[in-house]
Amino acid sequence: MKTILYKISSLLLCAVLICSMLPVSADASFEIPRICQVQADAGAAYMVKTLDYAYGHNTYYSLRDIAMVLTGTDKSFSLTITKDAVSLNTGDTYAPVGGENAPWEEDEDNEDEGNEYPDISLRRNKFDVNGQSVNYYTLITRLPSGYYDCFIMAADLGMILDVNITVPAADSLQFHTQEPFSISPSALEQAGYFYGVNGVLVGDATTGDIYYEYQSDTSYPIASTSKLMTYLLSMDAISAGQISLDEQVTISDAVQLLSASGDGVIPLEAGTQIPVRELLLGILLPSSNECALCLAEAIAGSEEAFVQMMNQKALEIGLSQAVFFNSHGLPSYTEDPIPSKRQNRMSAKDMFRLTSYLLSVYPQITDTTSLRYATLDSLSIEVRNTNPLLYNLPEVTGLKTGTTNRAGACLVTSLTVDDGIMPHDLVVIVLGTEDSIERGRVSGLLARYALHTFYSGINEPETGATETIPQSLPIHAEAAVDWILRTAKKQESAGEDEWQ
Repeated sequence: MKTILYKISSLLLCAVLICSMLPVSADASFEIPRICQVQADAGAAYMVKTLDYAYGHNTYYSLRDIAMVLTGTDKSFSLTITKDAVSLNTGDTYAPVGGENAPWEEDEDNEDEGNEYPDISLRRNKFDVNGQSVNYYTLITRLPSGYYDCFIMAADLGMILDVNITVPAADSLQFHTQEPFSISPSALEQAGYFYGVNGVLVGDATTGDIYYEYQSDTSYPIASTSKLMTYLLSMDAISAGQISLDEQVTISDAVQLLSASGDGVIPLEAGTQIPVRELLLGILLPSSNECALCLAEAIAGSEEAFVQMMNQKALEIGLSQAVFFNSHGLPSYTEDPIPSKRQNRMSAKDMFRLTSYLLSVYPQITDTTSLRYATLDSLSIEVRNTNPLLYNLPEVTGLKTGTTNRAGACLVTSLTVDDGIMPHDLVVIVLGTEDSIERGRVSGLLARYALHTFYSGINEPETGATETIPQSLPIHAEAAVDWILRTAKKQESAGEDEWQ
C-alpha cells in the first residue's frame, strides 16, 4: 500500500513540476515601447512615444505627444484622458500635463524586474470627439508619473482629424496639416494590406458603378450578413400580404433552444409571442440568430423550406456564387456519421448585387440600420446596433455585421450621399478580416475612399474599377498606415491620381 501511495505521490509531483514549467497563457499580449520622430509640416521634429502591439510595427502612437506636435496648427486638439475614456476636441489648444515628447519613464515600482514590455489591453475605450461618441480601438495606460496616456493607430487618428500622414523615413511620421486624409486601395493592395481579408468591394449601388474590388468573385463564408437575405424574404412576404409587421409570431421550441445556446442574443421563450417588426429589429441591430429562425418558420413553416426560398431568390437576382444552409449564418452541421460543417457563402460581388437590389426594392431598411439603439417593447429590452461605422461617419446608414471563426469578421456598409440631382447609396463590402478591430478599420478606410471617389469622380488608375459592379480593398492595419505614410508623396511626384 505504501509503495502504491509513494508512486502516486511521485506522479502528482512530476505533474506539478511539469505544469509549473509550461507557460501560463499562450496568447498573452505585450506591447513593445519605442520612440518615433514626428513633425507637423516643415516644423521641428518631436519625440513621440509608441507601442508596438503584440507584433513589431503594429504601432500605436501617444495622443498626448502628438497633441504637442500639432499645437499651433490647423489640426490642434485638446485632450482629457482617464483610465478608460478619451475626450478629444479639435481646434482647441492642448494643455500639457508633463512628460510629453520625452523618453519612456522607468517604473521604479514595477515588481517584474527586467520586464520591459508593458501589458495593456487593446480595447474599445469610451472615445468622444467634439462631444460625439466615436468607435476606435485604443490602448490607455497610466504612466509612472501618474497621468494617463492614450495610444492610437496613425490611420485612425488621420481619419479623426482628416489629415494626411506620410512616413518620410524609418521611425518617423509627418503630418501634412493642409492636406485631407487620403488612401489609394490599389497602393494598399500592392503593399499587401489585403492579405488578411477574404474579399472587398466598393461601389455605387444606385448606378452599379464599381470603384474598387479585391478577390470579389470568390465565394467565402458570410456569417450573419446572411440576414440581409432573410430580411429581403421577410419584406417580400410582407409585401405579398402573407404576414404583417404587427402580426404576432409564436416562439417555437427550436427558437427557444437557439436563444438559450451560446449563439443566443435575445431571450425568447417557447409559447410566447413577438411581433414581426421586432423580429426584424432583432436580426438587423443586435444580429439575433433566434429572431432570424423565428422569421423563417413564420414565413415558410420550417427553416428547411425557408432555405430553399433563400437559394431560389439568390438565383432570381443573379447571385452566381451564393449558397445558403440556414437563415442566420451560423455553422450548419449535417446528420451524417461524419458530419460536415457548412456555412452560408457568397462572393463580395454577389453581396454587392444583393445589397444593391435590397436598397432599391426596400430602401426603408436603412430606417432601421441607421439606428444606434432600439427598444423591443414586447420584451422590454434595449438592443444595440453592432455596426461600428455608425459612430464614425455621418453618411453611414447601415447595413450588417457578421462573424464566425471560419468567416472572420465581415461588414456590409451603406452610405447615403447626394450629387445634387438625386441621392445615391454607396456600399462597402468587407469579408473575412481577422477580427472586429480590423473590420472597422478596413471598412472605415474604404468608406472614406468611396466618399472621395463619389464626390471627386476619380477612380483608381489601371488596377482599379473598370466595370459596373465593384473590385476590392485592404486589411492589415499597419500596412495601411505604411502606405498612407509612405506613398502619398511618391504618387504625387509620379503624377498619379489619388483622392485627398
